[in-house]
Amino acid sequence: MTEVQAADIQGRLAAVRQALDAAADRAGRRVELMAVSKTFPAEAVEAAAAAGQRIFGENYAQEGCAKIEALRAAHPELPLVWHFIGPLQSNKTRMVAEHFDWVDSVDRLKIAERLSSQRPETMPDLNIMIEVNIDGEASKSGVAPGALEELLEAVRGLPRLKLRGLMTIPAPAQTHDEQMKPLAAMRALFDRLAPRYGLDVLSMGMSADMLTAVEAGSTMVRVGSAIFGPRHYPGRA
Repeated sequence: MTEVQAADIQGRLAAVRQALDAAADRAGRRVELMAVSKTFPAEAVEAAAAAGQRIFGENYAQEGCAKIEALRAAHPELPLVWHFIGPLQSNKTRMVAEHFDWVDSVDRLKIAERLSSQRPETMPDLNIMIEVNIDGEASKSGVAPGALEELLEAVRGLPRLKLRGLMTIPAPAQTHDEQMKPLAAMRALFDRLAPRYGLDVLSMGMSADMLTAVEAGSTMVRVGSAIFGPRHYPGRA
């Protein structure tokens, strides 16, 4: 990565932070920024970390674990926090449990049970968020709102896990009102369940709807392309 590319990432990161801070001030709450670094090299993470970014999200287990190892080896002094935010297959739970600090995309008990049994005893409890399919999209991961409490009850009893919050990825929408509808529904669900289950994080909002999500009640946004630039997926046109 060239110095110009690193400077571009740092400039975009500063702009995102400025917009997020203003939205958080209007909402009257603290909102954390997760930089989603999937498909970008470890050098891109280094550039963002050099500008003070500490929370990173990865969607792919092998890519994310390799990046975590590279950054920990190169910069052991940096207290980076790593979230796994993509769909998680059973055969990838061990590597995720052994590398990540958070798993934000738990949507069924089997995955939570595997993460619990595979989390090394030498590591802190793995922070867990439950992904909710708030729109009921057939092609999207996430537990249905009606089945959420049953899953929360089961997960909070598992050892080596710490239940922290809820995450959602609403269907893309163009207008503010269209964006707000599922986000507001998710906020209402969170407000109802948070006291009962000790939840303190509501993760919703990405590059396109970050500001609306903060307005709706998000406490953590996941921003990728607005920081790192357009993604280029191998094998895709």
